[in-house]
Amino acid sequence: MKKEMKIGLLGLGVVATGVVERLAAQQKQIEEETGVKLTIAKALVLDPVEKAAFANTHGFELTTKLEDITENAEIDIVIELIGRISPAKEYILTALKNGKHVVTANKDLIAQHGQEIIEVAKAQNVGFYYEASVGGGIPLLRPLATSYAADSITSVKGIVNGTTNYMLTKMMEDQLDYQTALEQAQNLGFAESDPTNDVDGIDAAYKMIILGAFAFGAELKVTDLAIQGIRNVQAADVKVAQSLGYEVKLIGEVKQVGEGVTASVSPVLVAKNHPLAMIKNEYNGVFIESQGIGQSLLYGPGAGALPTATSVLADLVEIADRTQGKQDFAPFNRKVANAPLVNRENVKENYFISVSLVTSAIETEEFVKGLVEQGYRVVYKAIDTKNNRLSLIVNHLTPTDYQTLLTKLATQGMIQGQLGVMGDFNEN
Repeated sequence: MKKEMKIGLLGLGVVATGVVERLAAQQKQIEEETGVKLTIAKALVLDPVEKAAFANTHGFELTTKLEDITENAEIDIVIELIGRISPAKEYILTALKNGKHVVTANKDLIAQHGQEIIEVAKAQNVGFYYEASVGGGIPLLRPLATSYAADSITSVKGIVNGTTNYMLTKMMEDQLDYQTALEQAQNLGFAESDPTNDVDGIDAAYKMIILGAFAFGAELKVTDLAIQGIRNVQAADVKVAQSLGYEVKLIGEVKQVGEGVTASVSPVLVAKNHPLAMIKNEYNGVFIESQGIGQSLLYGPGAGALPTATSVLADLVEIADRTQGKQDFAPFNRKVANAPLVNRENVKENYFISVSLVTSAIETEEFVKGLVEQGYRVVYKAIDTKNNRLSLIVNHLTPTDYQTLLTKLATQGMIQGQLGVMGDFNEN
């Protein structure tokens, strides 16, 4: 039984710095609880001079050579925190093949190449953990892997991108338009200079792929998800949503439909009394529905150096525990059933749509009446004659029905807002 395990860091940015600081603060407690002393031995960096003072303070060496970590017999655990797909994937695979346990927060990599890496870790009987890849400091993956092991999850939906949640919160509470909210988020460091992955829903999609694997054993690809970002969320639509008792949130969801699952990311109207509506600013939350537990919400900071670092430390504790107990390093995710992707044409959803009208109010009234006669379930209609704007909520549409409806509405003017609606709208 090993009493000390040495760690090699790949990268020494904001999160990695947080890992060093949190481990220094928690080292004694972890050793008391696991019987293993965890120490950082080396860190791979681009510029050793820049990080020298920090490394000296915390007593570890810096290197610019990967092999100083991955081929170092004294190093037991490698923590990858450089991000992106390449060279992170190559670095992780090299570490695993050299018998090192690996911890990462790299959601992009896990979502796109996770299964390949998991198979290598399994073959080497080493640990590969990535709690910090979803939800920052919120314990999400481990509870899904353990607490729900005896339950059957039916839906996982949530706010998993802090940038867009901050922006939408400001659009709701401060009546900001999209561009102003984005600039404010960038000024505060919540959004990158290139916010594409966040505002177009890609970041959230990666995280839902990982959550789908833990909740359902689903092997999803980005192309399997219906993805819509928040670029086209209009201030006028936010105002209507508020008047109807809704918040606007970017919601990722993987849910069971029959014997399979469907997955999506899109801006959605969420009733103000729903737990997800109460999650503001840069915070994240995941709402889980299951047959046994029922409904539960996991909530907390979705990013940040110290919260994310704390999740990394939780993975280190898992490795230390298993090493002391001489346990095999089974895959982090216990779900082995591959829940198939269902045909989205079998999935009906509810939608909010707004149109900048070129027709008169009377003509629009007749048009909407015609939609109802054609079988569309129009449950809310408002014609703003001052701004020539039509707002509709239409329930129970398949993707084909929805596209057909959009084509019809385009004859009345320019379509402005396209948002989902969580649950059935009830005017009363």
